This record gives sequence, structure tokens and C-alpha cells, in this order.
Amino acid sequence: METAPPLLRFDGVTCRFGEVTAVGSGAGGVTCDIASGTFVAMVGASGSGKSTLLKTVNTLVVPTGGRVLFGGEDVSGLPPAKLRRRVGYVFQGIGLFPHFSVAENIAIGPRLAGEKLAPARIAELLELVELDPVFGARMPDELSGGQRQRVGVARALAGEPELLIMDEPFGALDPVTRDALGRKVRELHDTLGLTTVMVTHDMAEALLLADRVVVMDKGAMVADATPRGLLAGEGGTVAQRLVRVPREQAEKLAAMEGLGEVPGG
Repeated sequence: METAPPLLRFDGVTCRFGEVTAVGSGAGGVTCDIASGTFVAMVGASGSGKSTLLKTVNTLVVPTGGRVLFGGEDVSGLPPAKLRRRVGYVFQGIGLFPHFSVAENIAIGPRLAGEKLAPARIAELLELVELDPVFGARMPDELSGGQRQRVGVARALAGEPELLIMDEPFGALDPVTRDALGRKVRELHDTLGLTTVMVTHDMAEALLLADRVVVMDKGAMVADATPRGLLAGEGGTVAQRLVRVPREQAEKLAAMEGLGEVPGG
């Protein structure tokens, strides 16, 4: 029985900016397959290349070597409007147009593709991200940070994408809002049958939300494992250094509650 080809493939990808190699510092560049329906988190320190690699998917960054294949096609050869309709993009800065209403912001992708999003569809998208449809008439500056990011997710879903890519989508949010939005995105991933790739600095977030965790370090992919595998010690030194942070935090909190041994005791 033949295995279905991956929805997304990074095939020997390198990205250089002058003398700096942001992605692909290892031999042969970055190669990674992402199967349809999976939720993959990319983690790593600042400057590890994870955001640059993610941006090659929707051609915001053009690789200097290798290819990015989406549905078996090189993204560099796909019409940008068609590609960006099939790939929803959520990023930390949100990027809502301040002079457009929430409804107009959600509808911008289809509009640029020559389509008009029906009011009923906009209301449906707002309800998907747990916002009342009345928010469609509001302006971005009337919303909280969490509400704006929910609108950003609704906008990314407006074109019914096959792939959702997220670049530090919750980084500027408070912990409670961040946790709620993370769980909502995972729920949408499951219910809508999406394939999701999310860049995050937060290893706990990656472990709790993703099916697979890809670890980047100095432009190279140094680990690719399941959350359970990482917690069991897989992935190597860099990955385990990242896992150690939430694990030690959990141990300290347990000790403070009297549920475990005091660290060092």
C-alpha cells in the first residue's frame, strides 16, 4: 500500500541573507515532510531560523536553495493569490487594517482573489473563534489584544485553507488568553480537518498542542519527535534543554503546593 505524499515538504531548503545563513546551516539544508492533518510545532531560540523557514511556505521568503512543495507543487511556481487562498497565515503582529471594520478585515483575502464573502459566512467565522457576530461592525482599535488575534485567526480561515501556518500567534497575549486561544486553535484544527504548522518560543505550548515538535538550532533542524518522545528524553541535547524549562517549572510549582519534593531537598 502506497503512502500518501506529504501535504508540505521542505526539500533541502536554505535561506541566506548576505553572509548570514538563516536556514540550512547543516549539510543539505532543511528537509522535513508534514503529512496532511497533522499539527506541527516549530520551536527554538530566537534566531534559530524557524520563522524564516515558515515564511518560505507562502513565499514571503524565497529560499536560496532547495524547494518548498505544497501538495506536490513547488510554491515558487504557484500564482500567489491561489497559494495564499490555500494557506491561511496568522502572525504575532496580527496585521489588521486599522481603517477597515472587523468584517472587512476578515473578508480581505477572498476580496483580493476577486470574491465577495457573504455576511453569513463572516458571522460563521466570528462564531468559530468565539466572537459574537456583532463584532463584525467594530473597528480593530475597539478590540482587546485577544479579540484582535481571534479576528486574525478568522481571517486566516476565511478562504477555507488546507494549511494553517502560525508565526508566534500568541506571543503578545497574557497567559490566560494565550492558553484559551491555543486550545481553540487546536479544536479548530481537529474539527475543520486542517494541517497546522505553528512557530512558538514556548516549549510547553508546543508539547501540549502539537502532534509533532520540530526543533531548530542555528538554522538547522536538530530534532523531530512527538511530545511524548521528547518528554521521554528523545531529540538530543538542544531539544532536552528546551523541555527542561517547563518540566522544572512544573516541579517547582508542585513543590510549592506541597505535592512533591522541594528542589534540592
